[in-house]
Amino acid sequence: MSLVSTEWLYENKDSVKIIDSSWHLPNESRNSLKEYYLRHIPNAIYFDIDKNSDSNSSLPHMLPNKLDWEKIMSSLGISNNDKIIIYDDSDVLSSCRLWYMFLYFGHSKKLVYVLDGGLKKWRKSNLPMTNAQTEIIKSNYKAIENKFMVKNLAEVNLNIKTRVFKLIDGRSKDRFEGKIKEPRDGVRSGSIKDSYCIPFNNVFKADKTFKVKEELKIIFHNIIDKKNNNNVVFSCGSGITSCVLALAYSLINNNYNPTIYDGSWAEYGKILNEKIK
Repeated sequence: MSLVSTEWLYENKDSVKIIDSSWHLPNESRNSLKEYYLRHIPNAIYFDIDKNSDSNSSLPHMLPNKLDWEKIMSSLGISNNDKIIIYDDSDVLSSCRLWYMFLYFGHSKKLVYVLDGGLKKWRKSNLPMTNAQTEIIKSNYKAIENKFMVKNLAEVNLNIKTRVFKLIDGRSKDRFEGKIKEPRDGVRSGSIKDSYCIPFNNVFKADKTFKVKEELKIIFHNIIDKKNNNNVVFSCGSGITSCVLALAYSLINNNYNPTIYDGSWAEYGKILNEKIK
């Protein structure tokens, strides 16, 4: 189980590393760092998803390289044996992206958790918040890349022919079916051939807590074969909400290693758009 409750975190907040990884869509005009400075869970540190991505890529928030990840984690005072609790105050549950990043870079699955319901539920429970700066003592983090947990453009294109894995897109139905314009310039509307759509917000409730296992099983088993249930890859607009689906699916399949097409539609739709010019 990759989730912890607000009650559990409140009781254990002094024995874990807490990270705010809030990220907001550009059209929301919100600044997650400023919001963190104004109020956050006591002892929490801030992780900037955009800043801590691959700066050499033209695509949004792609995975950084191994050495950069080690530097980022060390600068944040994260050690390899730390128990990590990640939360967000985002409509797109961006904490799941950082959860995936930790697993990709080799942090034990038993040590990485997402706060179910995030900061919204924490506030609703009237639990304490602060604007005090959290002291950080630099560490010496070492990463191991689990490269099998990410798919690239060539592998996605090959899979259209071989159908080795099921590709599930977390965007809305309207975006998936090309009925509305994509929010990013230069990216055409539509979806990858033979992929499936599960809008990411189908897997959690109005209070941003994840649905129970029985409900999640119905959502995923309509698409995923029970006999081949580990060959599943998630995609979305730019690699954020695909991780929401990956976490949700891991709640009903303990053997699943979250696997993402990191370029997602930001890459695929851009290439298609360039081809038709």
